[in-house]
Amino acid sequence: MADAELIKSRERIFKALSDSTRLEIIEFLKDGERCVCEIIPKLGKAQSTTSKSLDILFVAGILDRYTDGKKTIYSIKHDDIFKIMRDVDQLNLKNYSAFSKTVKALEEKLKEE
Repeated sequence: MADAELIKSRERIFKALSDSTRLEIIEFLKDGERCVCEIIPKLGKAQSTTSKSLDILFVAGILDRYTDGKKTIYSIKHDDIFKIMRDVDQLNLKNYSAFSKTVKALEEKLKEE
């Protein structure tokens, strides 16, 4: 895969993950597959918003789906997505930790003055 293609494929996944509604969907599907009829009320968003978000996650290869009669069922395609989310959480923790240290240093500096 050429560098440009690799970057585009990464971009597609990161764009899919760059929305709070889509992140909520991933968290909701953590325990297993769900029907759209369960996802919409859980999110409390409009049907069109939820459907668009589900489709973006599906096209990005994050979700899998199938139909069961009139119901569309979604599930996580690869559990690796949860590793990515854990990695982001660890990065956030490091950033917050660094921020906390800066705040403490500033507080100490102000006490000296």
